[in-house]
Amino acid sequence: MTVERLTQVLDAERESPREFQPLPFHYIEISKLLFDHARDDITDAYLVRSLIEDIRDVRFHKVETGLETISGRTHAVKLKNLSAMEVNIVRPFMVRTLQAFYKHDSPQMIQQADNTGSRSTPVTDRGPRRDLRRR
Repeated sequence: MTVERLTQVLDAERESPREFQPLPFHYIEISKLLFDHARDDITDAYLVRSLIEDIRDVRFHKVETGLETISGRTHAVKLKNLSAMEVNIVRPFMVRTLQAFYKHDSPQMIQQADNTGSRSTPVTDRGPRRDLRRR
């Protein structure tokens, strides 16, 4: 977490709008823990925190602009080098969005997904129902 390295990462994030720079998977959580418990050991703590927040903001902006380009023809999304926090923020939105696309694009795909997702066996048609006798 040196100022020079974080500056390089921030510049690389800004220069490549479609690629995420490789960072530790839990870089947001690790930086929070370090600032909470080892602030005195970090030189230029204010600048380091500012750079990490800038990197996070640039990466979130990339995610947002990438999500805007999703169309009805999208069947999968690959986001390489995302951190744990970024994945957890994007996951619910992506799942709902892709389900909506599938639902509006092809109703048969949703029915197949529902059938394969359930663990119970399908009930076959057993003929007309009869009323039960009282005991």
